[in-house]
Amino acid sequence: MSPVLSGVLQLLALIVALGLSYRPLGDHMARVYSSEKHYKPEKWIYKAIGANPSVEMRWPAYLRGVLAFSAVSVLFLYLLQRLQGSLPGSLGFASIDPDQAFNTAASFVANTNWQSYYGEQAMGHVVQTGGLAVQNFVSAAVGIAVAVALVRGFARSRTGELGNFWADLVRGTVRILLPMAVIGALVLVACGAIQNFAGVHEVGQFTGGTQQWNGGAVASQEVIKELGTNGGGYFNANSAHPFENPNGLSNLFEIYLILVIPFALTRTFGRMVGSLKQGYAILATMATIWLGFTALMMWTEFHHGGPAFDIAGGAMEGKETRFGIGGSSIFAVATTLTSTGAVNSFHSSFTGFGGGITMLGMQLGEIAPGGVGSGLYGMLIMAIIAVFLAGLMVGRTPEYLGKKIGTREIKFAACYILITPALVLGFTAASFVLDTPANSMTNSGAHGFSEILYAYTSGANNNGSAFAGLNADTQWFNSTIGIAMLLGRFLPMVFVVALAGSLAEQKPVPETAGTLRTEKPLFTGLLVGTITIVTGLTYFPALALGPLAEGLAA
Repeated sequence: MSPVLSGVLQLLALIVALGLSYRPLGDHMARVYSSEKHYKPEKWIYKAIGANPSVEMRWPAYLRGVLAFSAVSVLFLYLLQRLQGSLPGSLGFASIDPDQAFNTAASFVANTNWQSYYGEQAMGHVVQTGGLAVQNFVSAAVGIAVAVALVRGFARSRTGELGNFWADLVRGTVRILLPMAVIGALVLVACGAIQNFAGVHEVGQFTGGTQQWNGGAVASQEVIKELGTNGGGYFNANSAHPFENPNGLSNLFEIYLILVIPFALTRTFGRMVGSLKQGYAILATMATIWLGFTALMMWTEFHHGGPAFDIAGGAMEGKETRFGIGGSSIFAVATTLTSTGAVNSFHSSFTGFGGGITMLGMQLGEIAPGGVGSGLYGMLIMAIIAVFLAGLMVGRTPEYLGKKIGTREIKFAACYILITPALVLGFTAASFVLDTPANSMTNSGAHGFSEILYAYTSGANNNGSAFAGLNADTQWFNSTIGIAMLLGRFLPMVFVVALAGSLAEQKPVPETAGTLRTEKPLFTGLLVGTITIVTGLTYFPALALGPLAEGLAA
């Protein structure tokens, strides 16, 4: 079988699996967030944290819950790392330095999972399972909760109440993420991923010496790393490591885990607003961008550009032979169009245009289909921008899902789309003005520029993947990327929750002959165009200095 045909078949199998999961999972999530019933284990959790899940919250209270929970999570994870050297199960590893502990705590709480350390050489079992794995669950649940709050803003009228954050957080974890993670971990173990609490041990005989490996609860962390669009790996090689991703089947399953919840949330959205067609319109937008990026990436990486490419059948540098170009390309697009950041190949080794595609996927705002929760609310923000532009063209007050998009709503949406580019471009510029950050680059010229641009794009967009080649374990990068991750995660959430409260207070606007039909293919095309233009105008100059310049020079 040719490598191209193998890649196409993998893509088709993935589409079928996602299609079969779309309806049952989407409907299940809609029931979870619409139910008034509390299960007994959930009641125990509410009692332990002192929360009343039956009390409805207006948007300021809901937002305070999101920020307070996340702040406590950052502090807990930071202290856990700083105390690692005194904890049992540390595998003899020392406590983490302050700047790296802050970076890692910010990273995992912000659902970014950027790692400037070697996991197998820095983190013991307690930090990995009691700290990082726990945040993989709850940070993902926070993202879904914020998305559900925005959906309720569209669905409700004449009330500022958006539900209860603590109930949404617990239900998302207990009823959605935890059961799926248990099943997924069993699948990964069956595929060959490891699951143990073994210590450091020596294996094999390599050129006269031995190599040290430590075990860990890898399969259970790997599954929530992908399912929750987190991305932080147990090992430095991430999903290219055979203990995390043993073969082609596990690779395809992990891509499925990355995409299944973000895509299915569009059906949840349709159910909760009372129009499945609206959910299908958002799904069509996400799918169009995802398939377009995947096709472009596969063409770029399979394209024969010289004798080495001809012999290898494509750009095999930095890719695992057990996955090939097809499996690596599909994975790279999935992980950068979502907020996952896991890698099964090294994006720095992709072709110039291929590296640019991964970067552009993050710069779109990771909305196709995006992270769990963050992809849906990011796409809904872009939908608001699209109907606003359509309203300008026809001279009519824009409406979306029966809600008027007035001055207040468009200000919230505008702030949302401006904050992340400001962080990315501002920190990138500062890194080149100062001498020390630029010295961390392995490469010079366009590729070196891409290393730093990619790092801040990944951090501020809460992706977490690295371009490789950049020494990011410095005080400058640990601190500034940590700040970018926190601001890039929680400032947009402020605007999303405030927007949800504003929408929930409105009374529905009756549909007329002049109402823009947002469930039609025409709106899908408008939305795709809006996303492309907004991103292109924002990031094109920076992309021209990096991956575009490198690709044209190749």
